Amino acid sequence: MKSTLILSLTILILVLKIDLVTAQSENRINYSDTLTIALEKQYKKGFIYGFSVAIVNDKGLLYNKGFGYSDVSIEKKYEINTLQNIASVSKTLIGISLLKAQEQGKLLLDDPINKYLPFKVVNAYYPDKEITIRNLATHTSTILDTKFYYQFSYMANNRSQTNIDSTNKYGMILNNPDDEMTMEDFLKKLLSKEGEWYDSTNFLNEMPGSKFMYSNAGATLAALILEKATGIKYSEYTKEMILNPLKMKSTGWSQKDVDMNKHSVLYLSDGDPIPFYHLLTYPDGGLISSTEDLARYLTELIKGYNGKGKLLKQNSYQQLFTEQLSAENYYERSNEPNDDEYNTGIFMGFTPDGYIGHTGADPGTIVYMFFNPKTNIGRILMINTWLTTENSAEEFNSIWNTLGKYEKLLK
Repeated sequence: MKSTLILSLTILILVLKIDLVTAQSENRINYSDTLTIALEKQYKKGFIYGFSVAIVNDKGLLYNKGFGYSDVSIEKKYEINTLQNIASVSKTLIGISLLKAQEQGKLLLDDPINKYLPFKVVNAYYPDKEITIRNLATHTSTILDTKFYYQFSYMANNRSQTNIDSTNKYGMILNNPDDEMTMEDFLKKLLSKEGEWYDSTNFLNEMPGSKFMYSNAGATLAALILEKATGIKYSEYTKEMILNPLKMKSTGWSQKDVDMNKHSVLYLSDGDPIPFYHLLTYPDGGLISSTEDLARYLTELIKGYNGKGKLLKQNSYQQLFTEQLSAENYYERSNEPNDDEYNTGIFMGFTPDGYIGHTGADPGTIVYMFFNPKTNIGRILMINTWLTTENSAEEFNSIWNTLGKYEKLLK
């Protein structure tokens, strides 16, 4: 009798557990469906042509879906594996790469940059104060993005695109492919005293390490230093150390390295397509990826924050996510909730609300990627439309905030 009672109770407990798991599963599906409906409603505002989103935690993917079109002219759907450049979110890979190279004994973050460079770079106003790799990684190098950076870094994919009045129409200059050069040559022209575009105003009139000033050129210089320290091209180093281990198979640094059939058309707010372009300074914003692949990357960052990542040792991840600056390093500090420049780790941004990650913006592409270290949940939003109107910016913010509401529910 006793054994029968125990058996009955065991069966009852198992049934209750199954019912609980089923209920939890159904609850998650309901939240996913509700989120999809909410995002479809946002898309119908009509100011963003295509986008995809992802929500992840330290165990993996919780939600991933595309909306709208990657090519409006043929009504090609924007999918979770649709590709486009992720702009400055690319810089987070520089941080991981520098720490990996430090683990390998190839460099130290506090080394002076001129220990590795084939040309000398000094602040014109403080020539005796060495700029360090850490200064580059925290945007305190005093290297500025002047008109020369923006005038020469964007390259057209073919000559016909340079006939367009791109300065006015796209807000950037698409340079002739015949003027292609290496990022080393580009940086030498910009930062070496012997360089064609060199000027003292390419530097902030402050002591290196003292003031935060976001610098794409400085980020690219960090990638060049990594090349010189390791003897491996930056694109290959990141592929070997980051992309391959995370199985980010669709991701690459060049349009030649990805399936362009999956690449989205990029649009102006008025619906005009932007010609395909690439960056001479590709480490600072040229990574091409999808939310499907970025979800794997963000999950790894969350794991790394909790001491369980596989790309770096625990101590290196701790350095990556340690806030490096204080209020004294800023001229003015923003309190906008999504401002990733409130503080910085090693090419890793911190918002006033405590989120960790990075934003990215280039013509035709906006990407947000952040996680909450208190909940270990992160979200990604990637769009193929340039936010040049108040309506498009409002739609983007509405989508992002909707993801924020649901990230607490999709567990």
